[in-house]
Amino acid sequence: MTFAADVKKECTLLEVHHEHAKAELAALIKMNGALSIYQRQFVLNIQSENAAIARRIYLLLKNHFQTEAELLVRRKMKLKKNNVYIVRCRHHVIDILDELQIYKDGQIITEVDPIIMADQQKARSYLRGAFLAGGSVNNPESSNYHLEIYSNYEGHNQNICQMMNLFDLNARTVVRRNGYISYIKEAEKIADFLSVIGASSAMFEFEDIRIVRDMRNSVNRLMNMENANINKTVDAAQKQVEAIRLIEETIGLSSLPEKLEEIARFRLANPEMSLKEIGEQVPGGPISKSGVNHRFRKLTKIAANL
Repeated sequence: MTFAADVKKECTLLEVHHEHAKAELAALIKMNGALSIYQRQFVLNIQSENAAIARRIYLLLKNHFQTEAELLVRRKMKLKKNNVYIVRCRHHVIDILDELQIYKDGQIITEVDPIIMADQQKARSYLRGAFLAGGSVNNPESSNYHLEIYSNYEGHNQNICQMMNLFDLNARTVVRRNGYISYIKEAEKIADFLSVIGASSAMFEFEDIRIVRDMRNSVNRLMNMENANINKTVDAAQKQVEAIRLIEETIGLSSLPEKLEEIARFRLANPEMSLKEIGEQVPGGPISKSGVNHRFRKLTKIAANL
């Protein structure tokens, strides 16, 4: 099971207040519902490929609208032959849609009810329903943090983005070929969104995985920096040794000023030491790191002249 499926499963198990359940159901119907007429009667079909979400829709309709609904199972024949679950409602359809602000005066309302937009608790429930209907989130172990909610309608997508940003989630929108997307890219904001919709366990799992992953990346970066510094130190030491040996083979180290001779002989005896270690241990020391470096530059210049 994917991380997104875990989040959705947790959301389907939440108990919610009657008014908040209506907001969640409004999102599920608006995004996954289809209205048709059969034998002069309106029929509402709400479709999902997730059995837990279909059961959630069925129970929300039954518990909060006291209406009878059917739960049907179909087998997809194209591509992946998954089951498709359909919640079918034949009774009081227009009354339900009217109360949920989805259908009014013969028109489908694609935008979100302003009452929901103005109420944080209802907005949380609507976002939960929207995520159940058209949401996805990458596994936090992935290097690409991404959460999105898909919608068929531009105005509805803008409303979803606005509701996300009621909770400072820094959500943005983008147009896709077949619809519209509201998305979040920052790991911390994705964790906040999971908390907003009530998926607390998924949020803690996301944070745990993310923190471990980020810590591992930080350790790797530190190790890479340390290795780079070691390589830099080794290269510098090798050049210093080569310069000192050239001086030794041509004019001899004893021809150098006393302080340069001391540090030259100490470097030959300790080719692996850093400048700081040399400054702390060289005879006549201690010497600052910049002082040691200054003496090696003098030795390198003498070697270059030779």
